Amino acid sequence: MSENFKAVKITDTVYWVGAVDWGVRYFHGYSTKSGTTYNAFLIMADKITLIDGVKHGFEKELLERVASVVDPQRIDYIISNHSEPDHSGTIPEIIKAVKPQKVFASKNGVKALKSHFGDMGVEITAVDDGGELSLGNRTLKFMETRMLHWPDSMFTYLVEEEVLFSQDAFGMHYASSERFDDEIPWTKLSEMSAEYYANIITLYSSFVQGLFKKVQTSGLSFKIVAPDHGPVWRNMDNFSKVLGLYQRWSSRTTSRKAVIVYDTMWHATEKMARHIEDGLLSTGVSVKVLPLQSASRSDVATEMLEATAVIVGTPTLNNNLFPSVADALTYLKGLKFQTPFGAAFGSYGWSGEGVSQIKQYLTDMGCEIAGAVNAKYQPDEKVVAECFNLGVEIGNKIINKIK
Repeated sequence: MSENFKAVKITDTVYWVGAVDWGVRYFHGYSTKSGTTYNAFLIMADKITLIDGVKHGFEKELLERVASVVDPQRIDYIISNHSEPDHSGTIPEIIKAVKPQKVFASKNGVKALKSHFGDMGVEITAVDDGGELSLGNRTLKFMETRMLHWPDSMFTYLVEEEVLFSQDAFGMHYASSERFDDEIPWTKLSEMSAEYYANIITLYSSFVQGLFKKVQTSGLSFKIVAPDHGPVWRNMDNFSKVLGLYQRWSSRTTSRKAVIVYDTMWHATEKMARHIEDGLLSTGVSVKVLPLQSASRSDVATEMLEATAVIVGTPTLNNNLFPSVADALTYLKGLKFQTPFGAAFGSYGWSGEGVSQIKQYLTDMGCEIAGAVNAKYQPDEKVVAECFNLGVEIGNKIINKIK
């Protein structure tokens, strides 16, 4: 096998053998504007072990990286921490190429891999939560992390070198030539971590809180944390900061921030958004305005992460809210953000159902409805004043809540 792609050494026995996807911009509804990596890891123990695979189409890259360290056919074990196809999609091809002795996954992982791929020619062995696997001169421990973020998800821990293979937890969709966190500015790490958490993990925040308790009682310590996307964490000061962010986000902590989301046909709804923004700013709160003609649903989710209010605007089109607004609200509703306050606004021509439909979405999301403003065609002076006052009212609610 040619060796065009090289492995990256992480520890004395652990190598990164994943793939970089510079071009991906869409990931099951999530806008991956910075691409991503599919991380896989090779452990050069007595029993040579591969942790996770990569997305289908990148198997050649993975096998060439392995070949730069060892003949791939010497791999004894494959461990699947997470069966989502961006990590397991190449496992059938890898099994054919390397003919491992055994493949391991969580109990739910065994079921998921069989559902994805059927008979792969090797029995998949289920590991127990808290179970161990000897690699001869190295030991692996397993920790189930169900619903972080699939039912099959688990962590694998390399005991002797204190390396945690954390599958999707603590990852980010970020393609780069750098493999380690300390090679990337903290501002970029925190930005991409926030985007990833908002769009992938928010729904499972209660499970994140449970994970913290489980890890604390496990007694495990980490020198390296190796997720399945983004850089490998080897600066534990950086990782401690990320843990702090996960604690904050998973506890649903909010700040003095409002998010205005809208689309517009003839700029009427846009004008209303700017006057609501003006009212909010007059109270001293932070405001992020997201016009959906330039902002993606993923951008909206990221900005919602610590927002105390979301204010949504739409024109009424064919007796309904605007399609892009419906799309964003459906996405946010699925992520189950727990935003305290919500409000609706918009313009209409001969019917005005859009605003009431937004209010229903926000109610279903658990928001306290702080108000609504409707304008026929263009906002007149009365509507402009109503928009400004709505902003002031919501700003004051935010300040009273976040002392």
